[in-house]
Amino acid sequence: MPISAASAKSSRSALKGQQTKAAIVDAALNLAAQIGLEGLSIGAVAELTQMSKSGVFAHFGSREELQISVVREYHSRFEQEVFYAAMSAPRGLPRLRAMFDNWMKRTSVEIDSGCIYISGATEFDDRPGPVRDALVESVSKWQGAVFRAVQQATAEGHFREDADERQIAFEVHGLILALHYEARFLHAPGSLDRARIGFENIIQRCASPSAPRPSPSSSSTIRSTRPSPAR
Repeated sequence: MPISAASAKSSRSALKGQQTKAAIVDAALNLAAQIGLEGLSIGAVAELTQMSKSGVFAHFGSREELQISVVREYHSRFEQEVFYAAMSAPRGLPRLRAMFDNWMKRTSVEIDSGCIYISGATEFDDRPGPVRDALVESVSKWQGAVFRAVQQATAEGHFREDADERQIAFEVHGLILALHYEARFLHAPGSLDRARIGFENIIQRCASPSAPRPSPSSSSTIRSTRPSPAR
């Protein structure tokens, strides 16, 4: 076989392998959102993707590596939907609002589908190892992004100079954690509205007189697809 033909065949094979691995990770991510990372197994994913166990194993080499790949894929999608989608907003409070709005939109879906960060923190909070390390790294990156957005808001004059930036970031993150608990676990009606009100309360408490007001689109209510429990 000519070298060029062999190279083309090798490239096609590599591309097919990448596509297959991406499809496996996608299926594993959907499964982990429902049953948690600990529920993942080579066999379960093989059954879901209609592949052999050996075929799935060949792409990852271990259950642990499959779990880590799922964490990284989840983080990549989270970044695209929540962080990068907010970068077109002006620096400071408008960008922080955009990040929170995007976070709320994603959370409104995860109330039904599940969140890898939330379930992973419960499963691996006291279990050292590579999977926990991958989770901690991903969550820390996101918390760092929120903190930098708060710092930028202060630098732009949107927060008072004496505002506690760490506290603001902590409370914003806490709103999402409370929302998951209230909406997904307790099925409490109005949880999304309360989270948004909580965010506005934080802003009003810390904002400077020159802080920009929220646009009508950012203050719109996001509804969950989950029906309210019967009274």
